[in-house]
Amino acid sequence: MIERLEATLQKYQHIEQELTKEEVLSDITKTKEYSKELAALEDTVNCYKKYKKVISDIQEAEEMVKDPELSEFAKEELKSLTDQKEKLEQELEILLLPKDPNDSKNVVIEIRGAAGGDEANIFAGDLFRMYTRYAERKGFSYNVYNSIEGTAGGFSQIEFIIKGEGAYSLLKYESGSHRVQRVPVTESNGRLQTSTATVLVMPEVDDDVDIVINPNDLRIDIYRSSGCGGQGVNTTDSAVRITHLPTNTVVTCQNERSQIQNKEQAMKVLKARLYEQQLQKQEEEQGMMRRSKIGTGDRAEKIRTYNYPQNRVTDHRIGFTTKQLDRVIDGDLDDIINALITEDQKRKMEGSSE
Repeated sequence: MIERLEATLQKYQHIEQELTKEEVLSDITKTKEYSKELAALEDTVNCYKKYKKVISDIQEAEEMVKDPELSEFAKEELKSLTDQKEKLEQELEILLLPKDPNDSKNVVIEIRGAAGGDEANIFAGDLFRMYTRYAERKGFSYNVYNSIEGTAGGFSQIEFIIKGEGAYSLLKYESGSHRVQRVPVTESNGRLQTSTATVLVMPEVDDDVDIVINPNDLRIDIYRSSGCGGQGVNTTDSAVRITHLPTNTVVTCQNERSQIQNKEQAMKVLKARLYEQQLQKQEEEQGMMRRSKIGTGDRAEKIRTYNYPQNRVTDHRIGFTTKQLDRVIDGDLDDIINALITEDQKRKMEGSSE
């Protein structure tokens, strides 16, 4: 571990040195690339520097123990420093785990009402609100690019992007089937009903990711928007549907004000979908698990239940339960997401030690 940490420190110092050179600073692309690398290493380097300082302090405390006048103080100090050392070692183990290259990216989310008719669509709307409230709590922004409203409320389908540094690292565990148990507002007999909505989470694709799309492989349809989008949106042919013919991947964008904006947004989402398909294919060919070991990432996998009568949320993948459904559905997802991240790190550490 120390060898890897020393190599990381040397790399960090080398990049710092490069960023002082005039030829690098005059090259915007290179400066951006180096700055990104530096930021990715910063937490590990800072933690390692703290670790080295603690090791040095331990050695000094061990010498002080030999002094009769300072022995008692030194022993207490040594115990505190040893605890710090163990804690820092655990942090460093986690920091040295292989990074998901998509973690820093924005996230594309699609939610669809599934089993349960109108109630499933209403629940899809609840999930949309939950994720957007969470985004607001984190200081992220979001943009809806396509939506189909349910006849009794909510959405039969809603697609949106959450933008913010590290958004994907927090929300990548959300793909799957979400189940709700409650008495629907559409139920006149007061019976408990179980409905589901599916969530698909993908990283937004940066320009530096090589996803080649042949224009001849695209069918682009222009039509009039049907959703609510403000004055002008529903009165012009501005909605765009792009079909990628080789994969039969269809992307629709109708919530922007102009045809050009809708087309640009649709192309971004198409790239995200093709990138997701590419990653999945690579993993299947190599016999690998999904990027996150928490679940498969498949839209059909049942991952979580929201039980309203008991105010309970249970994540079935890690056996996590909280009796604060009201807070969770209002966007307070920190406890669940932190539990998923901790379990994912634990499994990765166990896998790396085998």
